[in-house]
Amino acid sequence: MKNIYFLWLLSFSWATGQHQPSIIPQPQHLKVRNSFFTLCKNTEIETNEKDLFEISYLQNVIFQQTGLTLPTLKKSKASSKIILNLRNIDATSTKLKNQYEIKINENQIEIKANSPEGIFYAIQSLIQIIPNEKKQTIKIPCLELQDEPKYKWRGMHLDCARHFFPKEFIKKYIDYLAMYKFNVFHWHLTDDQGWRIEIKKYPKLTSIGAWRNGSMIGHYSEQKFDNIRYGGYYTQEEIKEIVAYASARHITIVPEIEMPGHAVAALAAYPEYSCTGGPFEVGKTWGVLDDVFCPKEETFTFLENILSEVISLFPSEYLHIGGDECPKTRWKTCSHCQNRMKSENLKDEHELQSYFIQRIEKFVNSKGRKIIGWDEILEGGLAPNAAVMSWRGTEGGIAAAKQKHFVVMTPGSHCYFDHYQGNPKNEPIAFGGYTPVEKVYNFNPTPKNLTSEEANYILGAQANLWTEYIETPSHVEYMIFPRMFALSEVLWGTSNPEKYADFQNRMIHHFDLLESKGINYSKAVFDITSNVKAAKNANGILFELNSVKNNNFIRYTTDRTVPTINSTPYIQPIQISENTIVKAAYFENGKQKSATLQQAFQINKATGKNIELQVQPSENYSHGGAMTLVDGMVSKNKTLGKDWLGFAGKDLMATIDLGKIDSFNKVTISVLESQGSWIYFPQNIEIFVSADGKEFKSVSKIELDDIKKTDGKVTLNLEKQEAQFVKIKATNFGDIPEGMPGAGSKAWLFVDEIGVE
Repeated sequence: MKNIYFLWLLSFSWATGQHQPSIIPQPQHLKVRNSFFTLCKNTEIETNEKDLFEISYLQNVIFQQTGLTLPTLKKSKASSKIILNLRNIDATSTKLKNQYEIKINENQIEIKANSPEGIFYAIQSLIQIIPNEKKQTIKIPCLELQDEPKYKWRGMHLDCARHFFPKEFIKKYIDYLAMYKFNVFHWHLTDDQGWRIEIKKYPKLTSIGAWRNGSMIGHYSEQKFDNIRYGGYYTQEEIKEIVAYASARHITIVPEIEMPGHAVAALAAYPEYSCTGGPFEVGKTWGVLDDVFCPKEETFTFLENILSEVISLFPSEYLHIGGDECPKTRWKTCSHCQNRMKSENLKDEHELQSYFIQRIEKFVNSKGRKIIGWDEILEGGLAPNAAVMSWRGTEGGIAAAKQKHFVVMTPGSHCYFDHYQGNPKNEPIAFGGYTPVEKVYNFNPTPKNLTSEEANYILGAQANLWTEYIETPSHVEYMIFPRMFALSEVLWGTSNPEKYADFQNRMIHHFDLLESKGINYSKAVFDITSNVKAAKNANGILFELNSVKNNNFIRYTTDRTVPTINSTPYIQPIQISENTIVKAAYFENGKQKSATLQQAFQINKATGKNIELQVQPSENYSHGGAMTLVDGMVSKNKTLGKDWLGFAGKDLMATIDLGKIDSFNKVTISVLESQGSWIYFPQNIEIFVSADGKEFKSVSKIELDDIKKTDGKVTLNLEKQEAQFVKIKATNFGDIPEGMPGAGSKAWLFVDEIGVE
């Protein structure tokens, strides 16, 4: 059919004795029998719903997958048929009305559902059961399947402001969501670095705001730029086309129009709505920029006119208005802002931001819609009917749910797909963090500390894909697959971290599909992963290696040579008690299948020893826990991957137990500064020692100016000490001052390996 733009098909060969099809997300209930239905050229589709989009969709996917053209009849007399029944299930037991059933016996496949959505979801499961075979007869296992989703909001996000992606790829992205039963596409359309939606009343938003005169190249910390004009935008006709395309696949598009911050692209076009009057240039650098919308009457008129056009294009219940990362620098010195605070009796700029959001919400509500914003909209008082998207952990979402506001969970710790998914040494450049597939699969959108009533306010969750470092559709695919598989099962409500191995096997089956369709995906799950534990004899550490398939096929070396099939087989964790470089790889059928893992260890008196943290790191940057600081692995780069622990606005207070009274005269620690990411060197680092772990004395301290001279590799030379306990305190930089990236926010403190020598 011409109206079917892109159908990508899940296909897996069935072998006798295979008991469970590789369906993702896994159905709620599935029973497979030992008989088969035969799909053939004589098979017919029986349905009374002749105008249903899902019927033509099913015909097309079956044709593309098998080569069979199946006719549609109101009443079929064929001995082999597929029956589609709408509104044929008692819906009293389901809250979401998307329940469906599939029953396959030797003569027919029957699909029942309460709604077109249910029919569509049933088709997604069915085409994962049908083999991808161009044959005259195809065997399909007989089974019974009952299914429905757990969460109402099953979302994926895409940032098209930092990098622009054409209409054709946006449709592909929607197809990816549809195949795995997502139902919300959060479309990030405006930011400092580009305005991507045509607004007819304000044409300069796209003629000026959609284009920047260069972009960052490399990581933010490198501060390198090109001078290539870059941009693009979606016309209103293109948006209508995309909205209709998504709607047919039961996906709601939630547009995001950022305010009051992340507004420089708009202000470059219309500087009169700023505090200073400009001029401005569309942002070339990533991060958070100081110039934001000024909350004066003309600005509200401007934004209301924009939102009126946005509302006419998108029928979604919610409009996303951003509300995050709004520096107050300009507001503090702006007469308009200060006068507004006085006239509205607002005590500070945070309440001014709340006033701004509430003004916008009142307008949006008047149009019959609701707003949703990032969890910063909680600051200064939450707008009456607003929903919250909780990204800085789950705390904001918990607070909103307790206030009886609806919540979408999207914490950076589990749902930021711009983070690394494998070892940063083997991955394309990413924002930072470490979010492998298994971590996504372990996510629970409903915090356990909510009451059953409060939990009802958790709409669901979504993954966010910010594209500062993602320039191409292929790279987008690489970052979402296979992590999107894991999230789909979490949101469907059938994930089980204790059965991750089962999910992993189904996931690997789906890789065949991605390859057959030329869809790029990360193979990080095949790489050898590692873990460090303290050696039981307190002599160094144990280095554990794991493969997605069989650890017995791992080979490793410790003599700096490249591992081969003839290298030492990995049988048990490798004990490391001296400076060593371990290299390892996975081999199958005599060939290396994984990237070579290479890890250097620098052993000192603290390595592998018991360490306790007084304050735990942020969940986003907590991989390995406290052990990360004494695992013998010293970070050699400034990428924000799994080598670092990150503390948001908090100090590091770590106590190491050397196990016995020992002598030493030097303590080392690695700290990181990346101001554009709001990561700052600590104010100071102080060392304390103790013989009994109770009474500590300070023996050395280094201040910020001297820390800067070390470039983060800090060494504190001591008088000779005799002690069992070493305490290290790194004092967080604190509130970021005006004129610096992140002004007004709490700084991040990033720390790595602590050495005692």
